[in-house]
Amino acid sequence: MEAVWKKVKSAIKRRIPGHSYKMWIEPLNVCQTDPSNWVIYCPNFFSKKRVQGLYGELIKDAIQHSLGQDCELKYEISSKAGATNIPNGGHSQMQLPTENARPCGGHFLRGDFTFDRFVVGGNNDFAYSASLALASRQETRQNALFLLSKTGMGKSHLSQAIGNHVLSMYPQERVYYTTAENFSNEMVQAYRHDEIDKFKNKYRNRCDVLLLEDIHYLSGKERTQIELALALDTLFESGKRIIFSSCYLPTDIPKLSDELRSRLSYGLISSIDPPNFRTRVRILNKKMGLNGYQMPENVVHYLAGELTDDVRQLESGMNGVAAKSSLLGLPIDVNLAESVVNNIVRQRKRITIDVIKKLVCKYYHISIEDIMSRSRKSNLVRPRQIAIYLSRHYTDAPLQSIGKSFNRYHATALHSINCIERGIKQDSSIRKQVGFFRKKLESGKF
Repeated sequence: MEAVWKKVKSAIKRRIPGHSYKMWIEPLNVCQTDPSNWVIYCPNFFSKKRVQGLYGELIKDAIQHSLGQDCELKYEISSKAGATNIPNGGHSQMQLPTENARPCGGHFLRGDFTFDRFVVGGNNDFAYSASLALASRQETRQNALFLLSKTGMGKSHLSQAIGNHVLSMYPQERVYYTTAENFSNEMVQAYRHDEIDKFKNKYRNRCDVLLLEDIHYLSGKERTQIELALALDTLFESGKRIIFSSCYLPTDIPKLSDELRSRLSYGLISSIDPPNFRTRVRILNKKMGLNGYQMPENVVHYLAGELTDDVRQLESGMNGVAAKSSLLGLPIDVNLAESVVNNIVRQRKRITIDVIKKLVCKYYHISIEDIMSRSRKSNLVRPRQIAIYLSRHYTDAPLQSIGKSFNRYHATALHSINCIERGIKQDSSIRKQVGFFRKKLESGKF
């Protein structure tokens, strides 16, 4: 049996990527109850689900080819598998949190952001595998992960899934989940109240897993960058796990110290790309099941074909169809879906940087020359920042191109985006102004 299994693993190794083999196939073990019945031992529930779903047919074909006869496979969770250590034997399925989990510090973790609820496809396979490996303490040379993607692709989901998994499987570990903005604000408050030693001790000595989102917010914040770099040194030396996330590569974040940039690049950098059609269909089916929705297959395919920007857009379309059907008593069909999608997609395709410039200038009674000028007058700075923020949100133009469109460097463009993002959270007047422009753009009334 061992000789056959070794031959099977060698055959599989030649047919799948190396990281996938190491992650999912290498830890497996087998037991042969009789010539035609095999039991595949997996280290945990996630491994079982993943292996059975993606590699089940491949494993079965390889075994049958080696044996020269048909066989049946059964998958079980067992410590006989040679990978992840699960406390107390861990032979049962991990229960999904029913409430938002509270880590040791920072924000609450969303209870629905788990590995079980993350739809894996070719666009995010490696990011998912790397996240699960880090969360499960699998033997790996990497204890740091940098998740890179545009907004709405799932990096926050994966980051929080790591936190939820660790808290569920290893409750004694101290998990800190926060944003770079909150980290910076916390440090400022610590200095202000003479509690900086407490702050340093928290992140350097009392943290086992650090989940730090939106790292690009630290652009230009020199003191915060120094403190974070020192904290990361301590965590790296102690073998702690660190997960960063951002819309930008460390090399593309302006006004970042070389010291911090090198530390952000220390671990594995994994990007999450937009999902393809097949994955978008699976995402919709998954979310419909979780929300209790039922939609015809042709409607699901229509939504997946039209809503291609990101996962949030997909979810918005699905919720919009369900809500419109419920409120108006209409049947869910392609016509209804089209009426919902029309406002989400068709108008958005017409939105350009020039359209945004004209809309913002018209509202604030300024000229295109004003918004393009080098002037720092207060009546021009805010409109310019809002226009740059909207350009980033509604167009696919890279940051450098957006900056150039406003006669600015990409560092200034990023600063403008961060200012408006912060303003939306803290200032009701900015929130109303941005909301006004969003409504105009998404309705096509510009």
